[in-house]
Amino acid sequence: MRVELHQIVVDAREPGSLVRFWAGLLGGEPVDRERGWSHVEPPGSARMAFQPVPEDRAGKNRLHLDLRVADLDAAVTLAISLGASAGGPVVGDEQGSFRVMLDPEGNEFCFVT
Repeated sequence: MRVELHQIVVDAREPGSLVRFWAGLLGGEPVDRERGWSHVEPPGSARMAFQPVPEDRAGKNRLHLDLRVADLDAAVTLAISLGASAGGPVVGDEQGSFRVMLDPEGNEFCFVT
């Protein structure tokens, strides 16, 4: 038996808005579905789906996305122009550099080089 990652599901207060942020960042066309769900299929990636929930995010993410970029500053600038915010400074280690970011609903993700 083979198990494959089909999609990553994110709880969202505003799925339609959040899918447009992620589509702008990763590519693909945002799709609004029935019952308030939305999704995007970024080229070369798993689908990201956004399900409506009534509550705001609480606490630190237990899972986050690491997004590899060639130009950290350009990626941060793009994300901020789409509605993200920086979650901390650039950090360097033996693996390279990364920067924690927050999407418009406060979900953490990292740009990594």
